[in-house]
Amino acid sequence: MHAAVVILNWNGLRYLHQFLPSVVANSGNCEIIVADNASTDGSIAFLQEHFPQVRLILLPENYGFCEGYNKALQQVEAKYYVLLNSDVDVPPGWTEPVLQLMEQDPEIAVCQPKILAQQHPGFFEYAGAGGGMLDALAYPFCRGRLFETLEEDKGQYNDVQEVFWATGACMFVRADVYRQLGGLEPAFFAHMEEIDFCWRAKNVGYKVMYNGHSQVYHVGGGTLHKSNPRKTYLNFRNGLALLYKNTPSKELLSSMMLRVLLDWVAAFRMVLAGQKKDAQAVLKAHADLIRNRSYWRRRRKEQQPKGNFPHISGVYKGSIVWKYFIQQKRTVKDL
Repeated sequence: MHAAVVILNWNGLRYLHQFLPSVVANSGNCEIIVADNASTDGSIAFLQEHFPQVRLILLPENYGFCEGYNKALQQVEAKYYVLLNSDVDVPPGWTEPVLQLMEQDPEIAVCQPKILAQQHPGFFEYAGAGGGMLDALAYPFCRGRLFETLEEDKGQYNDVQEVFWATGACMFVRADVYRQLGGLEPAFFAHMEEIDFCWRAKNVGYKVMYNGHSQVYHVGGGTLHKSNPRKTYLNFRNGLALLYKNTPSKELLSSMMLRVLLDWVAAFRMVLAGQKKDAQAVLKAHADLIRNRSYWRRRRKEQQPKGNFPHISGVYKGSIVWKYFIQQKRTVKDL
């Protein structure tokens, strides 16, 4: 089973210096590839000098996370792709449990290991934690992470579990399914692209899994800080596009109306908290989605499954916003 670990790099020299040695040493028989989004920080020279065994794919410009991976993976021949962030520390044997699970079941298109915080390894990390879930309005959360609340790892997610989405920070995916689905949504640029990909995979009958018998350690926030208005814009724009692209027609109007209303509530809370630029980013996200509605309408038509939607696991039927902010629920177990 040939697997390729592909790290997309953009001016991430400090992370390559810190974490690439663990990837090279601990990734078994996997091919290690760094795809570079036209970095200007000396990343290429560093790799050529210190890691000649790592294959380099040089992209002519910064295509962002989604299109960067799409263009790089066109040049990679493997049965499995492992999309790995440059700020992830991996221990020995981290790939084997996941790949073995995927080998056993051809219906598994995507899988992730346990994601712990590199700075606080006793706690789950924001991006992925113990496997991604979605609520009825397409708000993402994780086993081990509700909004900003991170659980301590006490072995509660040392299981193998079907989930809704797997984190793009460390995502194992069948190469033929990646190609079948057309890769990551290029218009997303970054943020929530893995949720969209997993949703599309599930819509055509594939499984998305979490395997807690493997774990990695993620720094997180390496590209954009959580309070960055650019990240706020991408999260809200992509979140709404995610819902629009993938929701069955009979549920679409009500879901979109409720989601827009809750986004406005979030923007109002940002204003009260003095985060005016973040609030403006939410409104900009909505305006841009409307302005580009013809594109999103076309993508919905192209990517909606033909025939009936399969039963999809990993969806929480209630509102995670209501449970967290109104009822003060802080863990998935409390929902």
